[in-house]
Amino acid sequence: MPTHSETRPMPYSAQQMYDLVADVANYPKFLPWCSAARIRSVEQEYGHDLVTADLVISFKVFRERFGSRVALFHAAKKIDTEYLDGPFKYMKSSWAFHDTDAGCNVEFFVDFEFKNAILQKIIGVVFNEAMHRIVRAFEKRAAELYGPAGN
Repeated sequence: MPTHSETRPMPYSAQQMYDLVADVANYPKFLPWCSAARIRSVEQEYGHDLVTADLVISFKVFRERFGSRVALFHAAKKIDTEYLDGPFKYMKSSWAFHDTDAGCNVEFFVDFEFKNAILQKIIGVVFNEAMHRIVRAFEKRAAELYGPAGN
């Protein structure tokens, strides 16, 4: 159903942006609609870490918890998320970070569908704006952590 994909240049290193996105436990501090996060487990598997986490998403009268498995590929600076349980029919997302002369390029992709038709219709109306707000939230957080120019 709704998908969003974008590549955005950032004035930070690929490592800095990777570390920011990989820090799932801190999402409630800066991500819109994310009211709680809980790390269930962290395991190592075939050269990458697997983080199993629950996020609580609050939007108007809806409050939903969902579980996901986040694969952290440190060397490749890539993050893939696999949906486990909660309000979605399915959800997958990926991040990739590539250093450039001016910082890095951040590639983001998400594809999902809610089980609840009402929630799906609501998000359908504001989906693009919601995705842009999420990406801007990561940009703002990077500026708070690393300074305005990635120093």
